[in-house]
Amino acid sequence: MATCKASNGDTWEIYQTNGQWRWRRTASNGRIVGSSAEAYHNRNDCIANAQRNGMTCNPA
Repeated sequence: MATCKASNGDTWEIYQTNGQWRWRRTASNGRIVGSSAEAYHNRNDCIANAQRNGMTCNPA
């Protein structure tokens, strides 16, 4: 799993389940406020979708 923290305090996670990639956005209070609606075969496609949904940091 790769994570990064945005300037607003939100944490973005890029993770793999069942061989496919997903993303999740967690607010500073610990609540999940966004996640991918679908799984991606390619990690870069997942990251691109997260960026379209507001991710501004770089997951390591």
